[in-house]
Amino acid sequence: MNYETTVDLSDTENGMTLDEQAARRKRMWVVLAIVLAGALIAALMFSRGEEEVPFAAEGRETIPAVTVVSPGAGTLEGVINATGTLAARREMPVGVTGEGGRVVSVAVEPGDWVNAGQVLAVIDRSVQSQQANAQAAQIEVAQADANLAQANLDRAMQLVERGFISQADIDRLTATRDAAVARVAVARAQLAERRARNAQLNIVAPAAGLVLTREVEPGQTVSAGSGVLFSIARGGEMELLAQIGEAELAEIGLGATGRVTPVGTDESFACQVWQKSPVINEQTRQGTARCALPYNAALRPGGFASIELASETVVAPRLPESAVLSDDRGNYVYIIDDTNHVVRRPVELGMIRDDGIVIASGLTGDERVVMRAGGFLSEGEEVRPVTEAAD
Repeated sequence: MNYETTVDLSDTENGMTLDEQAARRKRMWVVLAIVLAGALIAALMFSRGEEEVPFAAEGRETIPAVTVVSPGAGTLEGVINATGTLAARREMPVGVTGEGGRVVSVAVEPGDWVNAGQVLAVIDRSVQSQQANAQAAQIEVAQADANLAQANLDRAMQLVERGFISQADIDRLTATRDAAVARVAVARAQLAERRARNAQLNIVAPAAGLVLTREVEPGQTVSAGSGVLFSIARGGEMELLAQIGEAELAEIGLGATGRVTPVGTDESFACQVWQKSPVINEQTRQGTARCALPYNAALRPGGFASIELASETVVAPRLPESAVLSDDRGNYVYIIDDTNHVVRRPVELGMIRDDGIVIASGLTGDERVVMRAGGFLSEGEEVRPVTEAAD
């Protein structure tokens, strides 16, 4: 009896076909290859990392190297930087000094130079001129009366010797003559007063200087209550009203020199402190140093400017900003002691200059000060100092 055996290729173990088993084996080889590659890379990285971290002969990590400097103590000229407003050093307000009237003409413009007594504006004086003429005529009238009184007295003196006129008549005629002479003096004084008033009708410069402002035009009626018509900077002199902190203001002496740079220009001008404010502003804690400047067209009153002022010289160490650290305990630096360990040293800062920070106290200048990376160090840490030459 013959049996026919049929093999179904789709029947395999676990119910999987041959194709599915082949795909499974392929995935397993891929995963195995990835794992082996990862292990190889990790081994390489671990071996390189060990080479980059050398050990000392005794098994300790390498001591870090830090750059240090011994700054010494030099003589430093103090410099104080401040800002302020430009102004005329002596500004002269000019207004009406006489009785005023209608302005006929104005002879100057802002920016003009004027001399002492130069006419700035002319006021109509037609009425006042007639008054002066009337006063002159009064002098002639008074003089005629005085001449007549003198003639009468002279005739009476000739008759008194003959007894025709009494001494009382002589006294009366003498008094009449004296009164007439006095009226002549009064008339002359009145004319002089009138002429002086007429001279004040012209508005003139009280001193030589630079005209800053003009507040009057022809045809305008002015009087003593019209206020300031012109302002003049006497001699053209300017100044900077520098606002300086009270501590720094005390360091500046009268006669101190500086350089003023107006806003909008790179040009600077020499100045000299001629006055310091005796009062400190309660809100800003600043005072004013008045710095005199010669005339220059670039110096405009009301403009803003910066100033560098020379202050007292000091003998102190100077460090770069990178060497000075700060925290809630104050300012400090790290120095390296004789055993090459890090030591914290509190310091008091002085002037801040372009070339570094002046150390007012806390250092003698002979210490080895950490210049950089102080924030990565800790107090008591051992380091290997590398000396850098001081500036």
